[in-house]
Parts: sequence; C-alpha cells; structure tokens
Amino acid sequence: MSGVTQQIRDLPDFEACWALLERVAASQQLRRATRLHELLLYIGKCALKDGDEKVPEQKIGVEVFGRHENYDTSVDNIVRTNVSELRKRIDVYFESEGANETLLMDIPRWSYIPVFRYRKVEPPITVEPPAAAPAIPAPPPRSRWMMTALIAAASAAVLLAMVSIYFWVQYRRLDQSLYPWRHEPSVAAFWGDMLNSSQDTDVVLADASFGLLQDIDKKAFPFSDYQNHSYIGQIQSQNLSPDLRAVVGRIATWNLGDQDDFKLARRILALDPLGTKIHLYNARGYLPDLTKRDNVILIGGRISNPWDDLFESRVNFVAKFATDGSIAVINNAPAAGEQKVYAQTDSAQYCVVSYLPNPDRHGVVVLIEGTGAEATEAAGDFLLSEYQLSALKKLLRVNKLPYFEVLLKVSSVAGTPLTASIEAYRGYPNLH
Repeated sequence: MSGVTQQIRDLPDFEACWALLERVAASQQLRRATRLHELLLYIGKCALKDGDEKVPEQKIGVEVFGRHENYDTSVDNIVRTNVSELRKRIDVYFESEGANETLLMDIPRWSYIPVFRYRKVEPPITVEPPAAAPAIPAPPPRSRWMMTALIAAASAAVLLAMVSIYFWVQYRRLDQSLYPWRHEPSVAAFWGDMLNSSQDTDVVLADASFGLLQDIDKKAFPFSDYQNHSYIGQIQSQNLSPDLRAVVGRIATWNLGDQDDFKLARRILALDPLGTKIHLYNARGYLPDLTKRDNVILIGGRISNPWDDLFESRVNFVAKFATDGSIAVINNAPAAGEQKVYAQTDSAQYCVVSYLPNPDRHGVVVLIEGTGAEATEAAGDFLLSEYQLSALKKLLRVNKLPYFEVLLKVSSVAGTPLTASIEAYRGYPNLH
C-alpha cells in the first residue's frame, strides 16, 4: 500500500475523504466549471482509489484536457493554470459553504494530489476569576470630589480628541500614499466601481508571439484556432521553406510580451497596492470561465490578444489589419463627421478604450486596443487621468460615466506621445 493511501486510511473515516471531495466538486464554486470539476474528480480518484502518490502533469493534460500524449508541458501550461485556479476555489469553499467542515482538503504547491486533514479545534478560553478589588479610600468632600471628576473628564476628552485627530491625519496620509486615485473624483468613480465590487479584476496581457505570427501570415485567426493551437499547423502547412517553417514553430513556443503593455499593466496593478483585487494573466494562461465571473481588462487589440474576439460583436470601434498590412481602427457605424477607417500615419496613431458589461452582466469588461506602442500608453493615460475622464463626462453630458467607447487620436514625436484627443465616442447608458 502506498504512503499516501496509508496516510488517508489512517483517518477515522476513509470514506469521508471521498464524500468531502464530492461535496467540494458539487459546490457553487465548481459545479458550473466543467473542466475544474472533472480535474478535481480525476486527481481525487488517483489519490483515493488508485493510491497514486503523484500524478505527472502530462498525464493530467492527456486524460482531462485531451492533449496529445507527447505534448510539451513547457509550452502548454494548461494543467498548471487550471490547478492554480482549482486551489483558489477550494479555499473559497472552506471559507463559505464548507465553513463548518471538520475535514479539510487542499492541493499543496508543486503537487497535483489532494491532501486531507482535520480542522484544528481551538482550545476553550479559560477566564481567570477577577482579583479582589483593593479597598477604596473614603471620597473627599462632595464639592471637591465633583471638581476633580470634572477636570479629569475634560482632560480625558481633550486627550481623546487629540489622539483621534492624530490617527485620522496619519490614516489620511497613508490612504493618499497608497490610493492617490481615490482622491480624484472621476478616476475614483470609474475604478471604484470595479475595485469595490465582490468580483476580482483580471488584467490579461496580449500574446505578442501570436500577433507576430499573424503579421507574418497577414491573416487574422479566430479565437477557436488560438485555443486549440491549430493556427500553428495552418501556417506551417503552407508552401514554406524548411527554414521558415522552423522559425514559425520556434516563434509559436515563445510567450512574448510587449514592454508598453507591461507598463500599462503595472500602472493598473498599482491601483491595488495590497494585491487583493487585481490579478495579472497572460493570454495563453487565461480561462474562458473567468470572463463570466470576474471583471476583465484586455490589453492589446484583437490581433495580439485573441480574447477580444469574445466581445468584438458588441463594439463599434475595432482595430484590424488594413489592406496594406498595417493596423487601422474600423468604425463600423460612422456618425456624422466621422471616418470609416482611421489609419495610423508617421505622426499619429489611434487607440480605442471600450467599457462594457460582461456577457452575464456580473462584472465589466475593459478593452484597450491600439495601432502602436504610443497608442497603448495613451490609453493608460486616459483611464487614469482625471482631466481626460472629466472631459468625456462633459461630452456625454453626464455626472457619472455610463458604459462607453472612445477613440483617441495620439500625436507623437520620436516614440513619445505628446497629445491624445478624443476623436469619436459612444455612450451606452441603457446597458446599466
């Protein structure tokens, strides 16, 4: 009998371990997440019924996620990403539905096998009987005693007021240093709705390798091809030289990021200095289930961040390949005075910021698409600028920003954005 199985069988109720695992799998956290539900039952069966002390990552990828038996786990991290998300949901279960469970379960780091243990029971607090009160001396004469009591009470009140003011000033300084955005009304109203909600906020970085391959092929692949990695074979099946075919395969294994995307992500992460509400993902490791549960910020256009594909039908301004291979913003329904196509030039780029509800209306989606690096930087300036957000409120004639789309024209010199002006916009107050 293996060590893990012996450890489990030494528990008073061996069957209780499997019963607990089934309760967790059927919980609110997992019953709608099909892949995570299957993943938990599979590794639970391996540990409890098969007696495995460890399960290889590649075996889980094949058995649960349908990967090829020889797939490369260093390139495809689907198992690690899903197990990490499973750990979080198990923790949430024991903090909510399973708060009264006496038997606990978790999946240790660097392992894919669940471990069971009893919840620690805190010993009862022993209250020592109070010591005998010292003898109280006889009070002074009434008038003198009342005067002493009044002076003491007034002194205590003054001292309490001074201490309260001191701590209020210190708290104010700390809050301003940690959360300066809370003290700018328009910025606070926009980001406060997201960060004060019950949902987490996911920042998803673009996959620059995917964008590079599409740029080489001059073709935009759909989201489904990105998820199942079939776009790699489609490119390599073309009439390419052996050297170019090898280059395509090598690029596909890279998980490249863009420096300007990282800069913008870092500015957004700084809104939550304690790291409790905003989480960073790359496009390859993100999960479809999270788009329905969390607030989502997608950095990078559809060309390099294919997750935009899930929301493209709901927006008016979209960044796409132009006929000459460059990137342009397409205006699907031009209003009076607007252009159909906004193409970048040597001195001007364009970026789109879309703020919409997610499909289930349980959170929000922010799409940031640009035609170049300066445009991405300008999008970050817009979302974090009191002046820019206030200007948009004036254009929409509202006191609080509704869902919206805005197209910015970015003028730059030597790679540095100089000005960003609102070129076109849409407001969607009826979506609230």
